[in-house]
Amino acid sequence: MRKIEDVRARRIWDSRGRPTIEVDVVIQGGLQGRGVAPAGASRGEAEAIDLRDGGSRFAGYDVQNALAAVRGEIAEAIIGLDAIDQRSIDETLIAVDGTANKSRLGGNAIVATSMAVLRAAAAAAGEPLWRYLADGKPVRLPLPEIQIFGGGVHAARRVDIQDFLVMPVGAETFTKALEMVADVYAAAGELMARKGPLTGVADEGGYWPNFDSNEEALTTLTRAIETAGYGNGEVMISLDIAASQFYEHGHYKLGLEDRSFDTGEWIEVLANWIGTFPILSIEDPVNERDRDGMIAITQRFGNKLQIIGDDYLVTSAGRVRVAQAEGAGNAVLLKPNQVGTITETLDTLVAARAAGWGTVVSARSGETEDDIISDLSVGWNAGQLKVGSITRSERTAKWNQVLRIEEMLGGKAEYAGRSALPKGLR
Repeated sequence: MRKIEDVRARRIWDSRGRPTIEVDVVIQGGLQGRGVAPAGASRGEAEAIDLRDGGSRFAGYDVQNALAAVRGEIAEAIIGLDAIDQRSIDETLIAVDGTANKSRLGGNAIVATSMAVLRAAAAAAGEPLWRYLADGKPVRLPLPEIQIFGGGVHAARRVDIQDFLVMPVGAETFTKALEMVADVYAAAGELMARKGPLTGVADEGGYWPNFDSNEEALTTLTRAIETAGYGNGEVMISLDIAASQFYEHGHYKLGLEDRSFDTGEWIEVLANWIGTFPILSIEDPVNERDRDGMIAITQRFGNKLQIIGDDYLVTSAGRVRVAQAEGAGNAVLLKPNQVGTITETLDTLVAARAAGWGTVVSARSGETEDDIISDLSVGWNAGQLKVGSITRSERTAKWNQVLRIEEMLGGKAEYAGRSALPKGLR
């Protein structure tokens, strides 16, 4: 048993220059763990709610109330508890908050504390976090999904689609996977430079879009893959549609192209893209409330593509079980801050794995240098990791941590590749 002796909290800054919360949990023997709350711009309606101060200070994003919650009620509730018993501590945090979406004490306060407890437990065990989580079970290095172009709310809606990513399924090692992505990223930059001056960097590190249509982005990304010298399914495209962000009054409205579609017409647009470009994975292809649309697209493409629920599932084990029974999707995005605790995130992974689904541990658009999700993806053997681009230090911190884990594993290192995809696509 390693009792929690102290809980400390401070305000730090995320990759968008907004305040966030960092928590230290100190246990017997002076060991400690640290957790940091990320923040999303594209958020599902049912996610855990960050506690922000409101008002004019930092555009309302300050976190003094959430810090007070950690130093007050949260500390009082968990000091004296056993840091090794993650589930019990997370259940205590949920009970003390007392709301369905963690809005009273704040999802940011709760998730940073939950993460800090986990790291403290690993410190007590004297093991790297990924190894502590694996608990002697085999692990694989994750198949990365890496952004090349950012769009949607990650790039001021310059294009409608939120993320244009690549998946190096043909790599033999994680090291090679990143090399392949770096090649594609460089090739994409050269192609965009020919079109005109590069205009900047999106929230998650990808190129700021400079396209006249969403399809032009897909064409350019396909050319970048080919220009980098990859073919025969070595590097595939993943799209985060984030369709809820451009769904209005029953229609999907592409602002860039001034076009509007009902669900059936929108699925036909996606079908055309799927038939034209080397797309392997598609995330939130329809509005988060569009159950019938999610079922329809899964029935049509579920044996060909990974169809991920993000806003649609909000890292909820219960929602995964319902979606699996209804045939709505075949993979889930796992964001600890979306559900609020490490335990709930793990429960969702377990539910998805039982269904034969793909599991993708994911960062948020507002990130920090904290690399915990890299250890989660390996230690839980999730198979896939989505961080953002291969640029900006809050992104590369995660990719580089996986490289370190690969080195620690040595000859036992296994790259997930296609084996990480949902059952039936491997």
